Amino acid sequence: MAATGPQATGTALPGGYSMTSFGPLGPVDREFLTKVRQAGLWEGPAGTMAQTKAADERVKEVGRQLATDHKGLDQQVRQVSAQLGVPLPDKPSDEQQGWLNEMNAAATPQQFDDVFSNRLRAAHGKVFALVSQIRSGTRNELVRTFAQTAVNVVMKHMTLLESIGNVNFAALPEPVSGASSAAKGGAPDATFHPDAIWAVAGLAVAIGAIAAFRMFRGSRGSRRRPAY
Repeated sequence: MAATGPQATGTALPGGYSMTSFGPLGPVDREFLTKVRQAGLWEGPAGTMAQTKAADERVKEVGRQLATDHKGLDQQVRQVSAQLGVPLPDKPSDEQQGWLNEMNAAATPQQFDDVFSNRLRAAHGKVFALVSQIRSGTRNELVRTFAQTAVNVVMKHMTLLESIGNVNFAALPEPVSGASSAAKGGAPDATFHPDAIWAVAGLAVAIGAIAAFRMFRGSRGSRRRPAY
């Protein structure tokens, strides 16, 4: 495999980087792998919990799919991290554990459905921002390949959660421009260009359209109106 970047030119790596056989590995690459691992540590159990606590059959279906997908994604992130020498967490963050506790303490199955769909949809939106940045800007070939998989999975899950019909979109953070994000301190090892941003956006729309078509063609049962 031909080396690229600092590995090929012999230039010094930026602070916080290390060289691997797949190319330079930066701080945000490591953060990405950590976030994917942590996401699986709470989203998988949340999907499993939905099988017994949800009121809506659609919530159970979505939960089952999330649990299955995160099992596979977790296996991949552990393999990639082992190859790159990146340590991973073995439990959810305190915030994520709080969300699981909130779901478990839901007074009614209907309340569980609302907490499940809104907490998970908001969390997927946050991790999607990081995953898409890594996909467009990482210098590491192995991380780039895995980021493509993660983009597909996260986009699929956002679409599935929205299909439940009770996501409160007004409560989600508003999008910000690339310039605003950079001004607040963007990812240090991800270079952003307009063409790359539009490419990621186009990919997300295409994946979402395909997932939505397959999902709604095979969906069963009634849908509830979104709760605003």
